Amino acid sequence: MRITEKSIEELKKISVDIREKILSTVSKNGGHLSSSLGATDLIVAMHHVFDVPNDPFLFDVSHQAYAHKLLTERWDEFDTLRQFGGTCGYTDPKESKYDYYKAGHSSTSISLAVGVAKAIALKGQDRIPVAFIGDGSMTAGMVYEALNELGDRQYPVVIILNDNEMSIAKPIGAISRYLSTTMASPFYQKFKKKTQQLLEHFPEGATYMAKRFEESLHLITPGILFEELGIEYIGPLDGHDIESIVSTLKIAKGMGKPVIVHAQTTKGKGYERAEGTLEKWHGVGAFNPKNGKPLKKSGKKPATDIFGDTLHDMAEADKSIVGVTAAMPGGTGLSKLLESFPDRFWDVAIAEQHAVTSMGPLAKEGFKPFCTIYSTFLQRGFDQVVHDIALMNLGVVFAIDRAGIVGEDGETHQGVFDISFLRPIPNMTLCAPFNRSGMQKIMKFAAEFPRPLAFRYPRGVFMVEDSTVPDYELGKSYLVSEGEDILFIGYGNGVGRAIKVSEMMEDASPAILDLRFVKPLDEEMLMELSSKYKQWFVFSDSVKMGGVGSAIGEFLSKEDILDVSLTTFEYDDDFITHGNTILVEESLGILPEQIAEKIKITIARNK
Repeated sequence: MRITEKSIEELKKISVDIREKILSTVSKNGGHLSSSLGATDLIVAMHHVFDVPNDPFLFDVSHQAYAHKLLTERWDEFDTLRQFGGTCGYTDPKESKYDYYKAGHSSTSISLAVGVAKAIALKGQDRIPVAFIGDGSMTAGMVYEALNELGDRQYPVVIILNDNEMSIAKPIGAISRYLSTTMASPFYQKFKKKTQQLLEHFPEGATYMAKRFEESLHLITPGILFEELGIEYIGPLDGHDIESIVSTLKIAKGMGKPVIVHAQTTKGKGYERAEGTLEKWHGVGAFNPKNGKPLKKSGKKPATDIFGDTLHDMAEADKSIVGVTAAMPGGTGLSKLLESFPDRFWDVAIAEQHAVTSMGPLAKEGFKPFCTIYSTFLQRGFDQVVHDIALMNLGVVFAIDRAGIVGEDGETHQGVFDISFLRPIPNMTLCAPFNRSGMQKIMKFAAEFPRPLAFRYPRGVFMVEDSTVPDYELGKSYLVSEGEDILFIGYGNGVGRAIKVSEMMEDASPAILDLRFVKPLDEEMLMELSSKYKQWFVFSDSVKMGGVGSAIGEFLSKEDILDVSLTTFEYDDDFITHGNTILVEESLGILPEQIAEKIKITIARNK
C-alpha cells in the first residue's frame, strides 16, 4: 500500500484500520499485541515520509512491525500470522522484499543501519537507512557501540526511538516541550549550523563560552546524551500525533546527518485493556477481545512455573540464593521472586552479557546465583559464560528456559543450540530434568554444586506425567526401565519423547535411559549397556552437531565400541521455521508416531 501521497486525515484512518486488523488477528493467533498497537502511528508516518524498500527499514527485534507488514502487500495473508507456513511474526527478507533484515533479538538495528549507511556511501547512492528501536532495546550495550561510531562517522541515518515507557527520560514541563519543538524546526537547525561555522573563526576563549551556552540549552532536555555522542536529537514528540511525526521525519530526512527522533507512545494504543506498561499484553496467546480472557488454559503446570515456585521456596530457606534475568521476569518465572526478594533478585533489562558477568562476583563472594535466561538469549552472553564464569570456575547456575522448539516465534527464538555451545567449555556441567520431580531435584543439586552448571527445560509442560525420580548425583544417569533388544537414551524433555515412542513399539521392548548429564557422561552405565543393547536411539530437543548424540558417539569412539549402532533424532543442520509446535515437529519427522515408524524400519534393516 503506497501512502506517500495520502493526507494526514487519510493516514489517521489507515492507522485505525491497521489496529483493528492487528487486534482481530492476534486475538485469534496470539502474538505481540501491545507493542505493535503502540508503534502503529509511527510506522504509518515512516511509510509516508520514506521510500521503502529503497530506504531500508530496520526494525529492532521486529516484533512491533505488524503495521509495516500490513502496509507492504501482506494484508490478505496477515490472518496466517505465526501459523505454520504463514506470515512470520518478525521481519523476514524471505517473506518480502520490504523486510530488509531478519530480526528477533534486540538492539541490533542501529548497528545494521551503520552497516547499510557504509554500503550506501561506498555505492554513492541516495538512500537513507531508518532504524526503528524501542526504549527497552536501548538498555543493551551494543546500541551505544553503534551510536559511538555513527556519531564519529556522521552517516545520514534516521533513528526513531519508540519510547513507550518513558524509560529514557521524561520531558520536563513546558520548557522541554518548547525546546524540543524548536529543535525540530528548520530555523533552529539552520541557526545551529551557522553558529557552528561562525564559532570556527572565534578566538579559543570565545569559542569555549559560546559552546557552553549552546550546550546549556540541552541540559533540560533528554537529548544531551545523544548530542554528546554526535547524534542530532529531536524530541520528545507525541508518538500518536501523526501530523507532528510526519513533519518531524521530513526534517530529519533532509538533515544529511545522523539524527534520533524521540517519540513517546502508549503500548496497546487503541485497545484499552492493553494500554500502558502491562507485561501480560506484550506477547499473548489467543484471547477473547471482548473481555481479554485467554481462550484456552492447560491443566498442567508449565516447566517455567515449576522452576519459579521451586526457586522461591529455596530462596525463602536459603538467603545465599540470588538470581538475575534479562528483561524477562514473567517469561522466566522470576516475577514473584523480584517482588519477594528485591535485594537478591534483579532484572537488568536487555543486557544478557551484563547479567552473566555480574553473577560471577556474587558466586565468588559466597552467594549462589541462578542466572535465568531463555536458550535463544543465552547465545548473546556466550563470551561472558566462557571468560567470566567458566574460566574462573565459579558456581553460577544457568537455568535455561525455552529449550527446544518454541513454536510460533520461529527461527530466531528456537532454543536448540545451548548444548552445542556450552558442552565444549571447560569446567561446565550440563544436565536436564524430564518432569516436575526431576526439576525440583536438579535445582537442589545445582544449589549445592560448587562449579558452573547449566540445566535446560522446555517451554510449556513436560511431555510425560509426573513420577518420582531419584536424587541427582554428578555424572550419574537413571535407568527408567529395562528392555530386551534396543536402548532409548533421552535427555531432558527427550526422555518424555522416548517414553511416548516406546508405547508405540508393538514388536520391541526398548530400555529407556534418562541420561541426566550430557557433561560429564555416565560412562560406566553406557559401557554396561553397550554389552546388552546393540541399537541405541537418542532423543533430545537439540541440534545434532555437538549435541547429545555427538557426545555419545564420541564416547563410543573413545572406547572403541564398534558393535553398537547409534541413531539420533535431534534436529538437522538448519534453522527451524515458526508455527504450531506439533506441526513443526511433524515437518521435521519427529512426532512420536513418526519416530516409531523410523525405528521399526531401522530394526528391520539391521536384522
